[in-house]
Amino acid sequence: MNSPATHIDFQTSHLSIGYPSRKETLEVLSEINLTVNQPELIAIIGKNGVGKSTLLRTLAGLQPALSGSYAINGKQSHSYTPLQWAQMIAVVLTEVPQNNDFTVYEMVAFGRQTYTNWLDQHTIQDKEKIQEALEITHTWELCRKRFAELSDGQRQKVMIARALAQDTPIIMLDEPTVHLDIHHSMEMFVLFQKLVQKHQKTVIMTTHEIGLSVKLADMLWVIDHGKIFTDKTQQIVQNQIISQVFDTELIRFNTETMNFEYR
Repeated sequence: MNSPATHIDFQTSHLSIGYPSRKETLEVLSEINLTVNQPELIAIIGKNGVGKSTLLRTLAGLQPALSGSYAINGKQSHSYTPLQWAQMIAVVLTEVPQNNDFTVYEMVAFGRQTYTNWLDQHTIQDKEKIQEALEITHTWELCRKRFAELSDGQRQKVMIARALAQDTPIIMLDEPTVHLDIHHSMEMFVLFQKLVQKHQKTVIMTTHEIGLSVKLADMLWVIDHGKIFTDKTQQIVQNQIISQVFDTELIRFNTETMNFEYR
């Protein structure tokens, strides 16, 4: 599953994100300067309400930035056509579609729409991408089932399969393990690692799975009090950033064991 452009140079410059309104603009984060220039598994973490999803949705092109710039491979985000953008970034949101009459195979096949002709016919390559996405996410056995019949966890995995079928160099996911138990959450993290290491994807996700993130993510973007700390995961841990953000009177992060412990 090789993406159309495996090399990614992803940069934001003085980016400000939030929600504009007629009365008062709500700025969530400002002066965001991020750089990604190699395939990595990046976890965006922080407490509830700090702007994790807002950042992801802005980077995914689902909502406009308040100011600043954002470029991929030297081309400003606003210069991409919708089709070009869809061939660069696949997005999986927390809100999974609930009611539709499509089969799992059909749902995953929608990921190929950016490559199909005006008749929406699938080539042999399209079919191979769809099958591979289903197999990688272990949803092949569900392909004939109706999407509406699936559990929340199964639906989430199907949506991830659709993103894989889209075959973009960047995949962005908002809380991809929210409906999964710990076993399947670990399975998803390992899958994301495989996409980075074997298929040269850049995977950026928001998550509450702090424990899995510090063990399996290549890089962390930690949001705290309007600031973003970005570095390799090991460096973030060594610099006590995890402890600074998440330690409470009840729990503490042990940098030796890389686990949270009761005090």
